[in-house]
Amino acid sequence: MDIGKIKILRDFCKKKGCHFFLSNNVKLAIKLELDGVYLPSFNKSFNHLAYNFKKKFIILGSVHSLKELNIKKFQGVKFFFLSSLFKKNKNYLGIYKFKFFENFDKQKFVALGGINENNIKKLKLLNVRGYAGISFFKKKGP
Repeated sequence: MDIGKIKILRDFCKKKGCHFFLSNNVKLAIKLELDGVYLPSFNKSFNHLAYNFKKKFIILGSVHSLKELNIKKFQGVKFFFLSSLFKKNKNYLGIYKFKFFENFDKQKFVALGGINENNIKKLKLLNVRGYAGISFFKKKGP
């Protein structure tokens, strides 16, 4: 991991007023004074709870099941990326299962997976804090 590049990105984000989160490395995120860290669903460690965080340090995490949701809550996650909403893969939820998560637990969910121009209006049916998607934001050809 190139710490110099991370510092350049951190400074750029700070200058532009954007948050910068490091994936799966809490210790380094704290050391470099980043805005927070992202814990993927496969990370089930609680070691980071021994560290001292700044008040504004945010922990993000992704979940695919209720079991993972409970683990992430114990890990101190504030915002949950709930995947996959529309993309039909092995973790596919769909709107109805997503609503079940919302009704089961009043957390701050961010919709993730398969979001495009055709189904983005369906997000209004859900109580999401935001949405994320790689293909949706990629620039289409010339």
